[in-house]
Amino acid sequence: METNMTFAEQIKQGIPTELPVPKPYPADANRAPKRKDILTAAEKQLAVRNALRYFPAEWHQELAAEFAKELNDFGRIYMYRFKPEYAMKARAISDYPAKCEQAAAIMLMVDNNLDPAVAQHPEELITYGGNGAVFQNWAQYRLTMKYLSEMEADQTLHLYSGHPMGLFPSSVDAPRVVVTNGMMIPNYSKPDDWERFNALGVTQYGQMTAGSFMYIGPQGIVHGTTITVMNGFRKVLEKGDSPKGKIFLTAGLGGMSGAQPKAGNIAGCITVCAEVNPKAATKRHAQGWVDELIDNMDALVARVKQAQANDEVVSIAFIGNVVNVWEAFDEHDIFVHLGSDQTSLHNPWSGGYYPVDISYDESNRLIREEPELFKTKVQATLKRHADAINRHTAKGTYFFDYGNAFLLEASRAGGDVMADNGIDFRYPSYVQDILGPMCFDYGFGPFRWVCTSGNSADLDKTDAIAAEVLERIMAHSPEEIQQQMQDNITWIKDAKENRLVVGSQARILYADAEGRMEIAKAFNDAINRGEIGPVVLGRDHHDVSGTDSPFRETSNIYDGSRFTADMAIHNVIGDSFRGATWVSIHNGGGVGWGEVINGGFGMLLDGSEAAERRLKSMLLFDVNNGIARRSWARNEEANFAIKREMARTPKLKVTLASCVDDNIINALKF
Repeated sequence: METNMTFAEQIKQGIPTELPVPKPYPADANRAPKRKDILTAAEKQLAVRNALRYFPAEWHQELAAEFAKELNDFGRIYMYRFKPEYAMKARAISDYPAKCEQAAAIMLMVDNNLDPAVAQHPEELITYGGNGAVFQNWAQYRLTMKYLSEMEADQTLHLYSGHPMGLFPSSVDAPRVVVTNGMMIPNYSKPDDWERFNALGVTQYGQMTAGSFMYIGPQGIVHGTTITVMNGFRKVLEKGDSPKGKIFLTAGLGGMSGAQPKAGNIAGCITVCAEVNPKAATKRHAQGWVDELIDNMDALVARVKQAQANDEVVSIAFIGNVVNVWEAFDEHDIFVHLGSDQTSLHNPWSGGYYPVDISYDESNRLIREEPELFKTKVQATLKRHADAINRHTAKGTYFFDYGNAFLLEASRAGGDVMADNGIDFRYPSYVQDILGPMCFDYGFGPFRWVCTSGNSADLDKTDAIAAEVLERIMAHSPEEIQQQMQDNITWIKDAKENRLVVGSQARILYADAEGRMEIAKAFNDAINRGEIGPVVLGRDHHDVSGTDSPFRETSNIYDGSRFTADMAIHNVIGDSFRGATWVSIHNGGGVGWGEVINGGFGMLLDGSEAAERRLKSMLLFDVNNGIARRSWARNEEANFAIKREMARTPKLKVTLASCVDDNIINALKF
C-alpha cells in the first residue's frame, strides 16, 4: 500500500501496482466547476476507453464504471482515486528521486503548481483561471513524475497536452522536457472544441504558466498588476498627487486575479475587488492578499466612503457580483479613478464569469444543466456591466481592459463597448496604453526565479543580488528606461516585507535582456561559490516575445500582424536550442481558446560554465526576438531598444523598418 511507501518510492512506481481504493472528495476543497455535458453517448464511451488505456486490463471493469460516473458528474475524467497519498507541495530539489538534477527541478516545479496553497482547483489539477491545467488527470501526473525520476541527461520527455508520450534519446544540450498544450488544428479551436476534446481526454488548456510548470502563485501577477496600477494612476493624477484615497475597482479573486488587492496595497490606493465565489474570497483574505471582507452592499458603500475621506490605503473584497458594485457606486456618486476587470472571461460559459442577480450555486447548476440559459444570462450581464462602466467613464473614470477578454466578450454580447469606427474598442487594453509602450517595447518583462533548496535564506540572498545588479545597471541606463529600473529596484527591495511568497521560494521582477542576463549570471556565480542552492529561471508567457495575442500582449502592434503567431513559435523553438531546460507552447492561455499562442521556458542554473553559456545565449534571444518584431511593426520604443542592443551585441543584426511620411500614404487614391 502507498501509505507504507516513502515519497521517493511513490514517485518511482508511477501507476501503482495495486489498485488504490476510491478516495472521498475533500470537504474543504475548492471544486472545479462542472463542465458542459457536450459529448454524445458514443463519444462518452470513447472518453472512457481513452482513460482506461493507462491501466492494466484486470482493472478495467471496475474503473470503467467509476470513470463513466466522473464524466457524467463532472464533465471530465480526473481519476480521483489515483491522486498520490503524499502532500502535494514543492520540496527541496534534493528530496526528489532523480538521475538528473534538471529533471528534479522540473518535478519540483510541477508539484508547486499543484500545491493547494497555490492551485485554484488542486483536486482537478487546475492551477488558475478556472481551467488552467497542469495535467488532465492523475495518471498523467504519476507517469510524468516516474519518467522524470528515470530521465538521464541525454533524454527528452515529450508531453502532449498533459500526456507523457515518453522519453526519447536526445543530447545534453537539448531541453529535458518539451510541452505542448491545446495545439489544435485552427478550424477546431473554438470554446466548444476545447470542451469536447478535453472531455475526450485528448487535449487540455494549459493557460500560460499552469501547463508549463512556471506558476509561482499570485506573486507573478501581483508584480505586473502593481506596475499597471502605478502607471495607470500616473496617467490620471496630477504630478505629485498620491493614489491614497483613490479607488481601483475590479473583479476576480481567483488564482491570477487574486493578486489585485495586494498590488493595490503596494501601489497605495483603495482597492475594491468583487468575487462571487465565497471560498476564493475567504482564501485570499486568509492568505493576507486582501485586508477586509464585506458581503453587504450598504456596508461596502459606507466603508469605501470612509476610506476615501481618510485617504486610506486598503484592499476590500466584496463577496458578490461586480456589476452591483459599479451600479451602487454610480448611484451613491462614489468616484472611481481606475477601473478594470480580471474575471476569467476567456472562459465565459464554464465558470469564468457569473451572471448578476443569480446565486453562485444556481449559476453552477445552470452551467451544467442549462448551458444555453446560462450563456444568455452572462451576455445580458455583460451588457449591463458595460453600461455601468460607461456611466462612470462619463464622469472621468479611466477604464482599461486587463487582457481577460472583457471587451471582446462584451462586444460579442452586444454591449456598448465599440469605438465610433465600429472596429476598435472604446477602451484601451492595458498593453496598448501601459505595458506595451512602457515595458514590452523596451524589453522589460516578467523575469522570475525559484530557489530549489526551499530555503528562504536563499531567496533573501537572490533578492539582494538582483537589487545590486539593477542598481549597477541603472547607473548607466538611458533616461527612457530609468522609471522602469527604479520601479523594479523598489519592488525587489520591498518584496520580502510585502510577503509575496506562496508555495515555492520564488520571486519575480521586470527586467530587460541586460538585466536578466546579469542577474542570472550573478546567481550562477553565487551557486558556484556555494552561497545558494540551484535556481530555476523562467518567466510568465505574458512578456516581450513569448505571446502572440491580438487583444492583449500584441495589442499595441499596428502593422496588421497582431493576428499572426510567428513570434511565439520562433520564441519556443529558438529557446529550445539555445539552452532552455524545458520549453512549452500553448493555445489559449489568458484570453481564451483560439485567441492566443504563447510560449515559455524554464532553465536550471547549477553554477556550471555550461549554465552560464546557456543563460547568455538563450536570454538574449528570448527578449530580443520580441523587440525585433515590435521594432519591425514601427513601434518607436522598440526601435530604440533594438538599436541599443545591436550596438552592444555585434553579432545581432536585425532588419529595421523604414517609416514612410503620412502625407505620401494619405495622398494615395484607392
